[in-house]
Amino acid sequence: MRATLRRACDACAKAKLSCDLRTPQCSRCVKRKSTCAYANEPLTTSPNAYTSYSASSGSSTPAVEESSVIARNGRITPTFEERPAGLLNPAIGSFDPIAFQYYPLDLNSDSNPFIVSWWPRALADPALFHVSLQTASLDQELRSRKGFPISELLMNDSVSLVRRKIEDSSVAFQDETVNSVVTLAAIEHGKGNVEASRMHIDGVKRIVSIRGGINEVKRTSPLTARMVSWISLLVTGAPQFQTQDDFGSGDGIDSILQWQLASMAPDVQEGTLDDLDIDPLVRNILVRLRSIFHQPQISCLTTTELHDLTCFVVHKLLLLPPRSPSHPRQLSTSECLRYTLVLYMLTIHGTTYYSHHHLVNTILLQLKGYYVALNHANYSHGSLEIWVSSVGMLVSTSTTDYQWFTDQAYAAAVALSLHTWEDVLTHLQSVLWMGTQQEGALREKWEEIISKIC
Repeated sequence: MRATLRRACDACAKAKLSCDLRTPQCSRCVKRKSTCAYANEPLTTSPNAYTSYSASSGSSTPAVEESSVIARNGRITPTFEERPAGLLNPAIGSFDPIAFQYYPLDLNSDSNPFIVSWWPRALADPALFHVSLQTASLDQELRSRKGFPISELLMNDSVSLVRRKIEDSSVAFQDETVNSVVTLAAIEHGKGNVEASRMHIDGVKRIVSIRGGINEVKRTSPLTARMVSWISLLVTGAPQFQTQDDFGSGDGIDSILQWQLASMAPDVQEGTLDDLDIDPLVRNILVRLRSIFHQPQISCLTTTELHDLTCFVVHKLLLLPPRSPSHPRQLSTSECLRYTLVLYMLTIHGTTYYSHHHLVNTILLQLKGYYVALNHANYSHGSLEIWVSSVGMLVSTSTTDYQWFTDQAYAAAVALSLHTWEDVLTHLQSVLWMGTQQEGALREKWEEIISKIC
């Protein structure tokens, strides 16, 4: 018998009988009205947070009336009649960073989507609760860097519960099912199981298609639609859903009102980059973003609006059709602008639902190739190069690419005779720039570069 995670209570272990691990008290002990003592807590939590299973029918009935979740001072505190020890308590502690780091669309604990939408549903749904618990365990294990012992144990039960839902046509297309599967995709990707992650994403896409498309899902379930479109992009490194057109037609990912208003606003920096041969589709996206970010009357975006804008723009940029190689200078210039726009949007957006590290690395590889090609196309140094190298330095910090972008920034600074941070900022603002938390760090990087020139 294993000493660390025994799969039976004391009474069942002594009688050498199977034990119901899905409840904190096994059915044998309940029937005998005896104390049910586990050497370790069962892999699941109390029936209040999970479900009460009928041994005869195999069906489950949600039992959440006696459980709740309380957010105090930004901390998630689940309340149960019996506070389980074992695996649940330390994992619940990880729901705080999950709620406010991975679901930061609203930092108000009274309206944070994880607290007010996801968690209540998880309390009523066995599969979603188990997947949520697994997410918390994985978060702990990634921080400790000692493997995935607990989340591996939870994975078997999670997959079993999700499979049970998918096989039941009455619940297979519910939000809870979609949320569970897309979270499993993120978990598998975080553990390096890329093929398993992709399999889950393919399953989610089929469900979304049956439900009428990603925009139709968003009409009734905004949190689910946002998670699906964003996580599927991050774990695959490529868009999995189309976007609507600029006028809001289609069943793809929709834009925000500010994007529509930007089409009617004049380009506040008309003439900037006009000397460059840029693909009209890429230029149109740049012009709209400048109208949104550089005009105060329409630039006051909520965090949710910023997420929706980022999701729409990144998908739109990555879905642009291939350009003709017969115009190498336009190709290199447009691709540099396109990929840097993606990186810039990811930078001001920050981490939501799942790390965008994998996607950033994929984009950086593409950007470097076109940046080199641009220099070979007799390109004269200008604002675009300052902007591209600046965004590159921001997103590549602590990676092997950082020094490469620093070298490009140094070369551009020498060519343009930059002497102060204000000189750099002028070039950044001429392309696309808004004050961000990273601006201070970027200023330090540039001042270090400039000090080597002077």
